[in-house]
Amino acid sequence: MSPTETTSTNLSNDPSTTPSADTCKRELSVEIPADVVAKESAAVLAKYQRLVRLPGFRQGKAPASVVRQRYAQEIQQEILDHLLPHALQADTQKHGLNPVSQPQVTDLHANLNAHEAEPIRFKASFEVLPEFELASYKGIAVAKPVVSVTDEQVEEVIQRMREQQATFVPVEGRTIADGDHAQVSLTGTPKDGEGDPITMDEILIDIGGTNTLPEFSAHLRGSEPGNEHTFDVVYPDEYSDERLKGKTFVYHVKVTAVKQKQLPELTDEFAKEVSTDFNTVADIRTRIRENMEAEQQSNQVREAKDKLVEELIARHEFPVPDALVEHQIDIRLDRGLRALSAQGMSTEQMRNMDFDRLRAAQREQAAKDVRASLIIEKIADAEKIDATEEEVDHEVQNLARQSKQTVEAVRQRLTDDGALDRIRDRIRSEKTVDFLYQQSA
Repeated sequence: MSPTETTSTNLSNDPSTTPSADTCKRELSVEIPADVVAKESAAVLAKYQRLVRLPGFRQGKAPASVVRQRYAQEIQQEILDHLLPHALQADTQKHGLNPVSQPQVTDLHANLNAHEAEPIRFKASFEVLPEFELASYKGIAVAKPVVSVTDEQVEEVIQRMREQQATFVPVEGRTIADGDHAQVSLTGTPKDGEGDPITMDEILIDIGGTNTLPEFSAHLRGSEPGNEHTFDVVYPDEYSDERLKGKTFVYHVKVTAVKQKQLPELTDEFAKEVSTDFNTVADIRTRIRENMEAEQQSNQVREAKDKLVEELIARHEFPVPDALVEHQIDIRLDRGLRALSAQGMSTEQMRNMDFDRLRAAQREQAAKDVRASLIIEKIADAEKIDATEEEVDHEVQNLARQSKQTVEAVRQRLTDDGALDRIRDRIRSEKTVDFLYQQSA
């Protein structure tokens, strides 16, 4: 009998192992026969005899009884570390179970110091994927894109392009008024003394502008070059910069010039300066309209697909494994923390966040993500949808271009990390949702 041969209770006969209707948890009672334990014990003991050094004995010559007594704990742990996983794997395969969580071993009975080998008995609890039947998934009603771009929307984009190409010309002989841009040098220090000071030279402040803090406009309006001002600025709690929001800074500002913004005229020459792809203003308007229509189309299709997946979730009620939900929470939190880091949040600030509260807030959506993933995977199986090697190769080539590495190097790294399978699964999932959208009403 090999070390993986075991006996165990039958799931259907033991109430403690019968699946609950609202859980993915399973429990197996496993027994490893005495002869298997004896064989493994002898092999481990022989290895220790061969390798250990004990005072008074040459290496490999210490009596088995001495080695067993001296290394009893280590020998017992190695026997268990080898036998338990093999026995559990054999039993889960026997019952057609595929654990998706780390098995938890309880009720372990192992008398490895007995004169005669005895069976090892234990219980193992773990989670498995839920079993469920697919509800109807074709013909789900979702809104189809209705693209509409107005002339006014096109002109707003053109106006922003002109703003980006604006120049600022000096104004002489008068003080600063609304609509002007004050060119200043400034230094700001936190009023409470906590935080780093701010120093900037020759910056432009839009006086009376919607994006200008009111304190700057109020104190600089009516000034002229050479004037200096000291005043407080209170940043609102919702201010975008994490370093400034909710704080009060004391600013010392020196006005160096008064300037006015001048927008370029909307001519064919302007169009050519914007891009070599354009020869006329009409070319710009055509491209803007096309881009806006494509963006609207993409956004509306994405929203329709999201609603389609929501409807799929509503049509399928089944439990999801906690282990997969926890993993999805990890993914969502990692994504959120990366975004906060990109916005300037420090590592120290992240450490002070209430992660228990954050995890709890993510749980409901994470469970939906897992349920949706399982449904889409089952539909892909039913419809025989798979990612082709060409599609996977295309993704690898894109990653290679972005990272400026060879395709071979990127593929090897992805294979080693297990990321290549994740790419394949993502492509398969996206193709399945595309299929459902094409089948929608």
